[in-house]
Amino acid sequence: MKRRFIFGLVLVALLLNLAVGTKIYLSAVHAGNDEDNIHTNLDLFTDVLRKIRSEYVDGTNLTYQALVYSALKGAVGKLDPHSEFLDADSFQELQDDTEGQFGGLGLVVALKNGFITVVSPMDDTPGFRAGILAGDCITKVEGKSVEHQDLSDVVKQLRGEPGSTVTLTVERPSTGAVKNFTLARAIIQMTMVKDIHGRKEFSLDANKIGYVHITQFGDNTGNELESALAKLNQQGMKGLILDLRWNPGGLLEQAVEVCQKFLPRGQLVVSTEGRRTVDKYFAKGNGDELKNIPVVVLVNLGTASAAEIVSGCLQDLHRAVVLGEKTFGKGSVQTIFPLDDGSALKLTVAKYYTPSHKVIHQHGIMPDILVPVSDREEAALLLQRSPGGVAALPDKERAAVQAVHDEQFERAEDLLKGLILYNRLAEVRPPQKIAVK
Repeated sequence: MKRRFIFGLVLVALLLNLAVGTKIYLSAVHAGNDEDNIHTNLDLFTDVLRKIRSEYVDGTNLTYQALVYSALKGAVGKLDPHSEFLDADSFQELQDDTEGQFGGLGLVVALKNGFITVVSPMDDTPGFRAGILAGDCITKVEGKSVEHQDLSDVVKQLRGEPGSTVTLTVERPSTGAVKNFTLARAIIQMTMVKDIHGRKEFSLDANKIGYVHITQFGDNTGNELESALAKLNQQGMKGLILDLRWNPGGLLEQAVEVCQKFLPRGQLVVSTEGRRTVDKYFAKGNGDELKNIPVVVLVNLGTASAAEIVSGCLQDLHRAVVLGEKTFGKGSVQTIFPLDDGSALKLTVAKYYTPSHKVIHQHGIMPDILVPVSDREEAALLLQRSPGGVAALPDKERAAVQAVHDEQFERAEDLLKGLILYNRLAEVRPPQKIAVK
């Protein structure tokens, strides 16, 4: 009898324990489901929007669209510095960038370490002529701090009608110097491929060395490079300097098209890896259009994204020597998803990898030959490249700027001279006779 009573108590305790445990488990599961249940959270989101519209003290003119857009910008902006929700105007501005014309300052900017950072000033633009450098941080626009602002909102403030002015406060992290610039906006016409004089003539120097500067990877970069290489090859080019300094990147397919002009057909150029997909991009051109002519690629901090794909690929495959400074380290893939109301979602969906599977993102490309340049020298070089930039300076300052040499370019030229001489000697060297004993 006593044993039966004790057995009953144990059984009741076990059942109670099972019931409590089951309830706790189901509560946890229910809570977990709520956390990732789209319908439950959309109900919460809608409830908050209604409360804001009806109760917020300054909410008389608030629209649901404005609230939703702000929420989407906040949500997407938390993902990474390169994903963003674009309203219709911002989406149009992005399309203008790749099509080749817009009104602004010519500063390519990105969010880096929480700061609005200049990736690259575009050649022959107001920002370029003012001496703003890659790596500079924009802290204020029209005297108002841009801290905590969305990248797209800052870009809107920088752009505007040609001829209108805007004042920027810029901090240079390397020196801590802070300076105000009042710049007149201009129509930014983007020539993607230029010669050493900023034109499209493409002549060789006395050593038969050609020079091509790719400023950005837009819709027509591959075609412009094709034309430039054809002109240089017709003159008997023996070596090429491919300048990717201050190139902020652009379109992935154009980076592949540029690479394939130096590589055999079928060669892997770059791969992209996302959450569920791996895409590989191969050279589909007519093979190496330079027939193994030696190439030196110039890079610096302003070399980013698609420009890093090209420099990383040609370095990996030993098709070019990369010379200069470590690149920016922006190696992620953004896909544009147009939305029904004219807005769009720019979302990071993958990362770039070089042919040897080196990750570019946050690492950059380390040059084969490191040739550092000071901020002062870089500012002078940018002025030298800007049409009329040096002529507008006071006499004393003009002399100082003209005295600065492009050491990276000169080192590249010397390297190519040596490679050309070596190839010439290899062509005339008689074959060695091997004695058979």
